[in-house]
Amino acid sequence: MNPGFRQRRDAGLRSRNTFGIGARAPLLLEIDDPAALPLALALPEVSAGPVLVLGGGSNLLFAADPAGTVLALRNQRIALHSEQGDSVVVRADAGLDWHACVQWTLAQGLCGLENLSLIPGTVGAAPIQNIGAYGVEVRDRIHAVEAWDRETAMPVRLNPDDCAFAYRDSRFKREPDRWIVLAVEFALSRTPSLHLDYAGIAAELESMGIDTPGAKQVSEAVTRIRRRKLPDPAAIGNAGSFFKNPVVPATHADALLGDHPGLPVFPVAPFPADAALHDASGVTGLRKLSAAWLIDACGWKGHRDGDAGVSADHALVLVNHGSASGRQLLDLARRIAASVEARFGVALEPEPRIIGADW
Repeated sequence: MNPGFRQRRDAGLRSRNTFGIGARAPLLLEIDDPAALPLALALPEVSAGPVLVLGGGSNLLFAADPAGTVLALRNQRIALHSEQGDSVVVRADAGLDWHACVQWTLAQGLCGLENLSLIPGTVGAAPIQNIGAYGVEVRDRIHAVEAWDRETAMPVRLNPDDCAFAYRDSRFKREPDRWIVLAVEFALSRTPSLHLDYAGIAAELESMGIDTPGAKQVSEAVTRIRRRKLPDPAAIGNAGSFFKNPVVPATHADALLGDHPGLPVFPVAPFPADAALHDASGVTGLRKLSAAWLIDACGWKGHRDGDAGVSADHALVLVNHGSASGRQLLDLARRIAASVEARFGVALEPEPRIIGADW
């Protein structure tokens, strides 16, 4: 045993991915102390091949066994990093459960992460995917990301601009073989600035009998909505929303609305890198469509092929009813996307990272 990390060979990964796919890793490294990461990465069998960093396994699909080492960060510390007036920076280790992180900040009286409650996964995965829900994206709350750069074999601290965030995307996701996220710093506030205008939140708060909510009440409302809408991975294998909501030119969205008035269409606010694309209203010439509506309109909601299926409660969620393989789920996802493109001329992209196959 090496100090700071543990090794397991031919390690089963079924319990480490929320789809419940029975993949196996040639070598699994569990890193208890990030200071041991350079030593672990320098092992000959690790340095010579690919490394897959695995958090909660809630945003990937094993279409095949991983080819090289699987690395899991187990560090789970969280603390107030700095404070100036009502502005507070919280630092959380990559291995910490995301919802536990959100709940810890709320217990400290901090506002900013409440709309992101109950998203499965770990803190380290949050900036990789640029997770978002109910009108908030994590990039809006990130102060800095601490990561290990495999190209330089050095730790780095990246500010939000360095992370190149985009919709469900980031520099880390586009360069997965280079970066290992070690910790994330969040810029939060003791003064509530609540986002309540996303569909469903105000109605849920009203049903809870809350007229003047705080951050904790918003978190509870979001949690209640998510539990109703999305299947629990502990009960049935899934990775949450499988497809991104597609972004199309406004002209395409308008044409689709003419034929399908019920199609939900949302404005797209620009990222800093896209500032030249927006008009005086602060909105780009792009629109975001509801992938769930498109998939449901094509008749896929509740569909099942053997143990690979689509949730009967939410058309965006692919489910493993028991023993579906990753390949079977991927084949189903491809057929869903092909049908949406054939009917609406809209290309769907998967949210999860696909291991062992191309989309």
